[in-house]
Amino acid sequence: MKMPKELYNGVIIFIGIALYFALIEVLQLTDVFYLRLLNILFVYYGVNKTLESNYKHGKNNFGKNAVSAFVTGFIGVFLSLIGLTAYIYSKGGDEFIESLSYTLLYPGEATVMTYVFSLLIEAIVSVMIVSFSLLLFWKRKYPSD
Repeated sequence: MKMPKELYNGVIIFIGIALYFALIEVLQLTDVFYLRLLNILFVYYGVNKTLESNYKHGKNNFGKNAVSAFVTGFIGVFLSLIGLTAYIYSKGGDEFIESLSYTLLYPGEATVMTYVFSLLIEAIVSVMIVSFSLLLFWKRKYPSD
Protein backbone atom coordinates (compact mmCIF):
# COMPACT_ATOMS: atom_id res chain seq x y z
CA MET A 1 0.00 0.00 0.00
CA LYS A 2 1.40 3.37 -1.02
CA MET A 3 1.49 6.13 1.57
CA PRO A 4 -0.23 9.39 0.55
CA LYS A 5 2.30 12.02 -0.53
CA GLU A 6 1.00 14.46 2.10
CA LEU A 7 1.71 11.99 4.90
CA TYR A 8 5.06 10.95 3.42
CA ASN A 9 6.26 14.54 3.00
CA GLY A 10 4.88 15.48 6.43
CA VAL A 11 6.97 12.71 7.95
CA ILE A 12 9.98 13.99 5.96
CA ILE A 13 9.40 17.43 7.53
CA PHE A 14 9.25 15.85 10.99
CA ILE A 15 12.43 13.81 10.46
CA GLY A 16 14.28 16.85 9.10
CA ILE A 17 13.25 19.06 12.02
CA ALA A 18 14.04 16.34 14.58
CA LEU A 19 17.51 15.71 13.14
CA TYR A 20 18.17 19.44 12.84
CA PHE A 21 17.35 20.09 16.50
CA ALA A 22 19.32 17.01 17.58
CA LEU A 23 22.32 18.41 15.69
CA ILE A 24 21.86 21.82 17.33
CA GLU A 25 21.83 20.15 20.73
CA VAL A 26 24.88 18.01 20.00
CA LEU A 27 26.75 21.12 18.86
CA GLN A 28 25.53 22.90 22.02
CA LEU A 29 23.95 25.74 20.06
CA THR A 30 20.55 25.57 21.75
CA ASP A 31 21.04 29.06 23.21
CA VAL A 32 21.12 30.63 19.73
CA PHE A 33 17.48 31.62 19.24
CA TYR A 34 17.83 32.43 15.55
CA LEU A 35 18.87 28.89 14.64
CA ARG A 36 15.35 27.79 15.59
CA LEU A 37 13.98 29.87 12.74
CA LEU A 38 15.78 27.74 10.16
CA ASN A 39 13.38 24.85 10.72
CA ILE A 40 11.08 26.60 8.28
CA LEU A 41 13.38 25.34 5.51
CA PHE A 42 12.22 21.80 6.21
CA VAL A 43 8.59 22.90 5.96
CA TYR A 44 9.37 24.61 2.64
CA TYR A 45 11.03 21.44 1.37
CA GLY A 46 8.16 19.11 2.31
CA VAL A 47 5.37 21.36 1.07
CA ASN A 48 7.25 22.13 -2.14
CA LYS A 49 7.77 18.41 -2.76
CA THR A 50 4.03 17.80 -2.40
CA LEU A 51 3.10 20.63 -4.75
CA GLU A 52 5.73 19.58 -7.27
CA SER A 53 4.28 16.07 -7.27
CA ASN A 54 0.77 17.43 -7.75
CA TYR A 55 1.76 19.53 -10.75
CA LYS A 56 3.77 16.67 -12.28
CA HIS A 57 0.62 14.58 -12.20
CA GLY A 58 -1.47 17.32 -13.82
CA LYS A 59 -3.29 18.44 -10.66
CA ASN A 60 -3.58 22.18 -11.30
CA ASN A 61 -6.62 22.98 -9.14
CA PHE A 62 -5.55 25.75 -6.77
CA GLY A 63 -8.00 24.77 -4.02
CA LYS A 64 -7.04 21.10 -3.98
CA ASN A 65 -3.36 21.99 -4.06
CA ALA A 66 -3.90 24.38 -1.15
CA VAL A 67 -5.49 21.63 0.92
CA SER A 68 -2.67 19.26 -0.02
CA ALA A 69 -0.02 21.82 0.95
CA PHE A 70 -1.70 22.66 4.27
CA VAL A 71 -2.15 18.99 5.18
CA THR A 72 1.50 18.26 4.43
CA GLY A 73 2.74 21.15 6.56
CA PHE A 74 0.34 20.48 9.42
CA ILE A 75 1.32 16.80 9.58
CA GLY A 76 4.98 17.78 9.77
CA VAL A 77 4.59 20.39 12.47
CA PHE A 78 2.11 18.38 14.56
CA LEU A 79 4.46 15.39 14.57
CA SER A 80 7.31 17.74 15.49
CA LEU A 81 5.34 19.23 18.37
CA ILE A 82 4.41 15.77 19.64
CA GLY A 83 8.09 14.83 19.50
CA LEU A 84 9.05 18.06 21.29
CA THR A 85 6.49 17.42 24.02
CA ALA A 86 7.82 13.90 24.57
CA TYR A 87 11.38 15.26 24.64
CA ILE A 88 10.52 17.99 27.14
CA TYR A 89 8.84 15.50 29.47
CA SER A 90 11.81 13.12 29.17
CA LYS A 91 14.10 15.98 30.27
CA GLY A 92 12.06 16.98 33.31
CA GLY A 93 8.90 18.71 32.12
CA ASP A 94 8.17 22.19 33.44
CA GLU A 95 11.64 22.56 34.98
CA PHE A 96 13.23 21.94 31.59
CA ILE A 97 11.09 24.66 29.96
CA GLU A 98 13.07 27.30 31.84
CA SER A 99 16.23 26.29 29.94
CA LEU A 100 14.56 26.54 26.51
CA SER A 101 14.53 29.76 24.56
CA TYR A 102 11.23 31.54 24.98
CA THR A 103 8.77 31.64 22.14
CA LEU A 104 7.71 34.79 20.38
CA LEU A 105 4.14 34.50 21.65
CA TYR A 106 4.67 33.45 25.25
CA PRO A 107 7.55 35.27 26.92
CA GLY A 108 6.38 34.71 30.52
CA GLU A 109 6.52 31.74 32.88
CA ALA A 110 5.49 28.75 30.82
CA THR A 111 4.34 25.23 31.50
CA VAL A 112 4.91 22.48 28.97
CA MET A 113 1.44 22.82 27.51
CA THR A 114 1.48 26.62 27.24
CA TYR A 115 4.93 26.47 25.64
CA VAL A 116 3.85 23.83 23.11
CA PHE A 117 0.57 25.66 22.47
CA SER A 118 2.40 28.88 21.65
CA LEU A 119 4.69 26.93 19.33
CA LEU A 120 1.58 25.42 17.73
CA ILE A 121 0.27 28.91 16.95
CA GLU A 122 3.66 29.87 15.47
CA ALA A 123 3.73 26.63 13.47
CA ILE A 124 0.24 27.11 12.04
CA VAL A 125 1.12 30.62 10.89
CA SER A 126 4.40 29.38 9.41
CA VAL A 127 2.68 26.58 7.50
CA MET A 128 0.13 29.02 6.11
CA ILE A 129 2.81 31.49 4.98
CA VAL A 130 4.93 28.74 3.43
CA SER A 131 1.95 27.11 1.73
CA PHE A 132 0.58 30.33 0.27
CA SER A 133 3.96 31.48 -0.98
CA LEU A 134 4.63 28.12 -2.64
CA LEU A 135 1.10 27.96 -4.05
CA LEU A 136 1.64 31.33 -5.70
CA PHE A 137 5.03 30.23 -7.01
CA TRP A 138 3.62 27.05 -8.56
CA LYS A 139 0.51 28.84 -9.87
CA ARG A 140 2.74 31.30 -11.72
CA LYS A 141 4.82 28.43 -13.08
CA TYR A 142 1.82 26.26 -14.07
CA PRO A 143 -1.29 28.44 -14.34
CA SER A 144 -4.56 26.62 -13.76
CA ASP A 145 -6.68 29.07 -15.78
